[in-house]
Amino acid sequence: MRVASRLIITAAFTFWPIFAQAANVTPEDAAKHVGETDTVCGTVASAAYVARSHRQPTFLNLDRAYPNQIFTIVIWGENRTSFGSPEITLMGKRVCATGAIRLYRGRPEIVIRSPSQLAEQ
Repeated sequence: MRVASRLIITAAFTFWPIFAQAANVTPEDAAKHVGETDTVCGTVASAAYVARSHRQPTFLNLDRAYPNQIFTIVIWGENRTSFGSPEITLMGKRVCATGAIRLYRGRPEIVIRSPSQLAEQ
């Protein structure tokens, strides 16, 4: 029984990244997943830290730049110190954000609070 349990655990850790990768949502498809917690992956096409705005947001727009963005990762100012300067360090890079997908003004976004929700690929 122990051998079987070890084999199952080993297989789970071996194949989990493959299955998890397949479950990623594209920025184009994110609107179909509003209300779900998913991982959305894309390339940071534009980024901005709006220090003078309420709550000091940082916006990372995936695959299409503002004002034609199709998906946005939002980091509020209260969490920004944990991320450094993502509008600079992540520009042009492929990233994945995990969290609840919601709509803001008709466009999908994920608000992230922790660096564990953001991965660079």
